[in-house]
Amino acid sequence: MARLIRPLRKSILSPLSSSSSKILVQQIPTLHFAHEEQVSLLNPKLLPQQCLRTYISEMRKSAFEGHVLRLLRNEIQYELDRSPPNQPVTKFKSFTVNNRPGEQWISLRRKFEENEDIKIEATMFDGAVPAPKSKGGSGLGKEVQLHITMIVNISKKEGGNVLEIMCSVWPDTIEINKLFVREPDNMPAQAYVGPEFKELDDELQDALYEFSEARGINDDLAISCMNTEEQSKTEFIRWMGTVKSVIEKK
Repeated sequence: MARLIRPLRKSILSPLSSSSSKILVQQIPTLHFAHEEQVSLLNPKLLPQQCLRTYISEMRKSAFEGHVLRLLRNEIQYELDRSPPNQPVTKFKSFTVNNRPGEQWISLRRKFEENEDIKIEATMFDGAVPAPKSKGGSGLGKEVQLHITMIVNISKKEGGNVLEIMCSVWPDTIEINKLFVREPDNMPAQAYVGPEFKELDDELQDALYEFSEARGINDDLAISCMNTEEQSKTEFIRWMGTVKSVIEKK
């Protein structure tokens, strides 16, 4: 009996032939996961548990992005339904108006007499202060006065010096903050730009206000520039559309 057992044991423990090995390998299942390459159980590089985590992570990411996109679409539609956008203003009195889509600035230009070019750049709302309390008011309200910045450039010939007037625009008035001459070329990094406007002699201040008003830089312009609600809404809708496009992009 001993002679019969040894050959049998040797046969069982002997290495598999190459053809047998191929058959066993072919019988090992291959797993398929969404958005993943085929994963074999013999592949130590990417185990099924790791694939499952990746799949779950992608599903969560997809659900989150879908939720954000749905909210953006709803908000855009709400703004369009609430008050459809009007055509942008392109002219105000003697000024031509450029609303500069996608920016927080608007530009106005005009000619004054024969030799002056006037360029104005105004922001959308960039600040606010508490509104003055009305007489007899409780002072519990939260009314504010909105503020925008305006930069006026006046030049008399191309390539010449530019008179720059920095202004604060309030709901019904324009306040000059600073006035200086800017050279188009070779402007020193730390150039002297003069004192604050309020430090000037009162009579000189009045004369400079008259100088500005003669060129259309007056309270009517302030009221027009403050009416930027339409542009603000247009830019808000444009911004939401841009965010939506970036999230949708694969």
